[in-house]
Amino acid sequence: MAKLYFKYGAMGSSKTAQALITKFNYEERGMSVWLVKPSVDSRDGITTLRSRIGLEAQADVIAPEDCVIDRYRAHGRADVIIVDECQFMTSEQIDQLRWLVDEENLPVLCFGLRTDFLTHLFPGSLRLFELADSITEIKTICECGSKATVNARISHTGRVITHGAQVFLGGSDSYVAMCHACWKKRIAKERQEADQLAFSDEKTEE
Repeated sequence: MAKLYFKYGAMGSSKTAQALITKFNYEERGMSVWLVKPSVDSRDGITTLRSRIGLEAQADVIAPEDCVIDRYRAHGRADVIIVDECQFMTSEQIDQLRWLVDEENLPVLCFGLRTDFLTHLFPGSLRLFELADSITEIKTICECGSKATVNARISHTGRVITHGAQVFLGGSDSYVAMCHACWKKRIAKERQEADQLAFSDEKTEE
């Protein structure tokens, strides 16, 4: 029986590289792969998937209003579906992937983030936790050596951002994978520094 797989990790855990390696492994065995990604992920071009280590492939793009089942039928028969950046899929699209697993006996492998920069689940990731047959963490580490679980969003001045839209595209210049303890400590430190600077400014004005 086919399964729905969710393979998640923090930023920098080589999720896209693993998705592309998985694609290569299937194709090396003569199997057909339908590689897709959500339309919101346009960092490397509309249809391009590119990993940090240089692996690259072309993918079909799924818009939020698309029905994945209809898109699959239009694409033609495949032996497996691989979805990168699956956290950006809608809950309904994850349900449609589940349908393809159950009704078409089609393996679906989803790669993506678990949570956003404030540690909140993305809609697609939440639905995958509810529906996936197999859930695997792709691990990476914080600079302290602990397992990284937080996708810390970093400003152009190097400070941790704690407010804003859930979706903000960026790479290593905008996000740093951190453990939860280091993330909290850095936020507290930066807030303390900001308070001290504000107090110093007030004293200068006096």
